[in-house]
Amino acid sequence: MGNHFNLFHLKMRGLIPLLFITINYIVTAQSQKIEHPIIVDTEHESEQGIRIAMVIGHTYINSDGMDGNLYIPSWGLDLDYWFNHSWGVGLHNDIEIENFIVENNGTEVIERVNPLVFTLDALCHLGNGFVISLGPGVELEQNESFFLARVGLEYEYDIHENFYLMPTLFHDQRFDGYSTTSIGLGVGFKL
Repeated sequence: MGNHFNLFHLKMRGLIPLLFITINYIVTAQSQKIEHPIIVDTEHESEQGIRIAMVIGHTYINSDGMDGNLYIPSWGLDLDYWFNHSWGVGLHNDIEIENFIVENNGTEVIERVNPLVFTLDALCHLGNGFVISLGPGVELEQNESFFLARVGLEYEYDIHENFYLMPTLFHDQRFDGYSTTSIGLGVGFKL
């Protein structure tokens, strides 16, 4: 377990600066895009429809009584429907690909075996590619399931007419349970 934890800790140390450099590059590119009105994409303002994204990430487990930091690899599948450029709704599905133990409310130790997280999020496009999400959800697992609330921030960067990259940051708070924070990078497709 110690070697496995050290490997993930090293990966996270490398992933976080890379994510911030990528976001900085994208934001800088977006500001340069605004300075040159000839390049501005007017079709983006009227977008609506379905989007599908695959996300790979790491989830930080925040639990009372746990020793050290625990980072779990995760995969996600996001299905979004945008009513217009500003508002949408999304079904965000994640699986944490590892077994781990958490302490629930400082009293009960619970083993988690590859928990699945499903959330139904309201999506709001803030401009310049930033999207905020907020919604209820559930974590399903064979030992015990939890209802949760999610808040998140995504950045959508178009790499092609129908494809986009999407760095993500989410925080999930389980009711009567522990919380998690996830960071990831997704590739999406607009139908």
